[in-house]
Amino acid sequence: MKERIQEMLKEVEADMISFARELTRIKSYTGQEKDIVMHIRKKMLALGYDDVIVDGMGNVIGIIGNGPTRILYDSHVDTVAVRDEQEWTVKPFGGELIDGNLYGRGAVDMKSAVAASVYAGYAMKKLKFHEGKTIYISTSVMEEDFDGESIFYECTEGGLNPDFTVICEPTQCKLAVGQRGRALIRIKMSGIPAHGGAPEKGDNPVYKTPEIIRRIEALGNKFMAMEGEKGSLALTCIEVEAASKNAIPSKCSIYVDRRLVKGEDETAMEKEMNALLAGTDAAWEVYKVTQKSWTGRDITLHSFMPAWEIDKEHLLTKAAIKAFSELNGAAPELCKWDFSTNGVASMTRLGIPTIGFGPGDPKQAHCVDEHCPVEEIKKAFEFYIGLAARVSAP
Repeated sequence: MKERIQEMLKEVEADMISFARELTRIKSYTGQEKDIVMHIRKKMLALGYDDVIVDGMGNVIGIIGNGPTRILYDSHVDTVAVRDEQEWTVKPFGGELIDGNLYGRGAVDMKSAVAASVYAGYAMKKLKFHEGKTIYISTSVMEEDFDGESIFYECTEGGLNPDFTVICEPTQCKLAVGQRGRALIRIKMSGIPAHGGAPEKGDNPVYKTPEIIRRIEALGNKFMAMEGEKGSLALTCIEVEAASKNAIPSKCSIYVDRRLVKGEDETAMEKEMNALLAGTDAAWEVYKVTQKSWTGRDITLHSFMPAWEIDKEHLLTKAAIKAFSELNGAAPELCKWDFSTNGVASMTRLGIPTIGFGPGDPKQAHCVDEHCPVEEIKKAFEFYIGLAARVSAP
């Protein structure tokens, strides 16, 4: 197997890296992914995929084979915005190769993985590793602000029914067996608006925040002092609603980011938040965010995404370790993401066994001069093929 995959890499390497460069040159902010979706669709068709679907949400899915074992590989195509271009030493959308690294917004998060998975699908078919399997190569939209909604759409309204999912987020080519979860909480305080020149006629809700902020800080510090796997809590935004800059606000909201470990559910969150706000007149809610996809569909995220972890003895995990070991001569290093991914839908909402593997250092995501080693793109390409050859549904 190893030799055949390596021969395929020699055949496609130049084209695959060129494709990754093309992808980083296409600006694809969340909700604005049409251009990159159409570019990927064209590439999949040129590579001879059996079918290529652009679904109602705007995800593009290439399909190879029609066998009973169904494997979904997912990479998202949207990126965070570039608001600090003056700090970059390269063009954010230049797709430059420098010292063996691909530079540009999305190089790590996660257009290098898109290129690796798209070409891996082509290679699986050419090597006939797709026999007895249905391979879905998903390049999905809107992940940055709507974790999991794309995969959930693909597997419900889109009709996909995978036995296994591989999330191709960056891991430095380690094997991810889980992730921390996240919740975005909005704490709301109401007041009475008034003219800024007559504050005695109003009730300023901002003046109610100091005690709550102190409590948030104290609880956040408590998490930081814990040993082992732990959650976190951080105040991330304060906003007010007011008629003008010269008016007493009618409302004030505090947003807190709560990172979750396995076992922390919404019931535990409710208890924690009620205790945090005890004795105040503030209210809280799990924040909901809505945005239109590039196809015009309204997408809503309930911002509570629990942590998950796959059993290390699960047949998917064991197949992944075997495939990696055969290709690299040693078992992979295991890891868990400390951020949320589309795996929150596949693993927790849909119950599909899920692992993660992707090129690039997660610490590069969203950063100035974001870059991904070309060698890791090649390594991911090999792994995706090898896994398809080694995993079968029970």
